[in-house]
Amino acid sequence: MALNEIDFEQPAGDPGWYGPDSAIWQVHGDFSAMLCGGISALLLQMLHPLALAGVWDHSRFREDIYGRLRRTSQFISATTFGPAGVPEQLVARVNAIHQHITGTDNTGAPYAASDPDLLTWVHVAECSSFMASHLRYRRRVVSVAGQDQYYREAARVALALGARNVPTSCADIADYLHQMRPQLRCDERTREVAQVLFSAPAPSRLARPAAAIMMRAGVDLLPEWASTMLGLYQHPFQRRMVRAGVHTLAAIIRRSVRHGAYHCAMRRMRPPVNAGDNISP
Repeated sequence: MALNEIDFEQPAGDPGWYGPDSAIWQVHGDFSAMLCGGISALLLQMLHPLALAGVWDHSRFREDIYGRLRRTSQFISATTFGPAGVPEQLVARVNAIHQHITGTDNTGAPYAASDPDLLTWVHVAECSSFMASHLRYRRRVVSVAGQDQYYREAARVALALGARNVPTSCADIADYLHQMRPQLRCDERTREVAQVLFSAPAPSRLARPAAAIMMRAGVDLLPEWASTMLGLYQHPFQRRMVRAGVHTLAAIIRRSVRHGAYHCAMRRMRPPVNAGDNISP
């Protein structure tokens, strides 16, 4: 389902799964921060050998890495901001696709995209990366209580997809990532996927500098142990330059984008105008 198939502005007053008072609308509502977080999430996810195997065997990542990022962002936008019925429809579609994604990794270990534990890993890698990016580049949800609210809300999608034992607080997320580290590895496949990501041509010549900055920002958001595993080191000066570049780009994008899923959903939630209110006495 493409975003142009979804009317985010109708029906009026429909909050969908969350609504404008949710933390998840604030975190997922900023395109720039979500893009940086999405790149970081992809790098983190592929450290799990079974998650990587699913991408390796069943994805056209070599030819269409941006397509993969776009489809993921569309799913997140629709489940976050879509009106009632849309999240359920998309979750059902993804669950049906997951049933056909099975195989073995390069050591012979079996995997299935519907594996509840693997779904939890993918979810935590995504949401922890989105939150890290939000805290660096947007900062509307900053308190621990607000971050915990975000993780609780985001867990609804993970559970609907079949994940289990989903962590729902900052402390639980940190504990989970620590416990998962012995299961993670970086091998030739991991490095090849990372190379494909970093060498992918930008969607256009004008987008090339921005894409390069966003890619580096995704690396910068990784936990130190993850960037060490991937062999992706950035000098402190490089990090400062990348962060300044993202802040500049984000300011431009926020002034330019007025019809994203978040903006349309906010318009959907505005109280209806009473025609009589505009009639002069």
